[in-house]
Amino acid sequence: MLERFSLKNKIVLLTGGAGLYGRGLAKDVAAAGARLIIASRNKDSCEAVAEDIRRDGFEAHSEVLDQGSEDSILGLRERVMEKFGRMDGLVNNSVARPMRGPDADLQAWEESMKVNGTGVYLMHRHFGKIMTEQGSGSIVNIGSMMGMVGPSPALYENTDMGLPPPDYFFHKGGMINLTRYYASIYGADGVRVNCLSPGGFFNNQPKPFLERYVKQTFLGRMGNDTDLGGAVVFFLSDASLYITGTNLPVDGGYTAK
Repeated sequence: MLERFSLKNKIVLLTGGAGLYGRGLAKDVAAAGARLIIASRNKDSCEAVAEDIRRDGFEAHSEVLDQGSEDSILGLRERVMEKFGRMDGLVNNSVARPMRGPDADLQAWEESMKVNGTGVYLMHRHFGKIMTEQGSGSIVNIGSMMGMVGPSPALYENTDMGLPPPDYFFHKGGMINLTRYYASIYGADGVRVNCLSPGGFFNNQPKPFLERYVKQTFLGRMGNDTDLGGAVVFFLSDASLYITGTNLPVDGGYTAK
């Protein structure tokens, strides 16, 4: 049974692999046996993560990806296919956060849309094409519980955090339904598409915020870099072959209240 959870020899691309969630995801996916490709705008950061993984005895490669550029996406697809010849898994974890609050300039909204809206769509379109042609594959989208609920202003009172910007809620909510769309379109060709919606990630937030936030979860804490990997490996593996079009909250019970 446990062999079904293995990613041995699967070619998996993880975008945004050097960020808060990305570093933990990269280590877990590689440790499950994948031949991992980590891609983001900063190749040096990706290579540092890949180097750590290789030191632990697993396989990891670094690549450049500007998700706001279709040419960059197509270039990465070409390099992956030249090197590996197939694509078994895609983890859409890359995200841009140019908006800093509800009143940010329109330019910040448009930049966000280019990466988090159009870019995510193009990743499904161009890498999904590889998978449909080979008749198998799994796309895992890293959403957010903020795509499932509205903001809670009370969490931010008496802190310097400010209210969260609207673009994140818009894109992560859209990602859930984009997941359902491509699950429907790609399902007949053996390609599965699922979404994970993590809760808040602990990053030394102010004490008032932390105290309020943990009270909103069943498990009484924020997430960390080991909380998401198990679900991602599950969705990438053969253990989830009959699961597609789903959104799984990984939020300590926050959205279940």
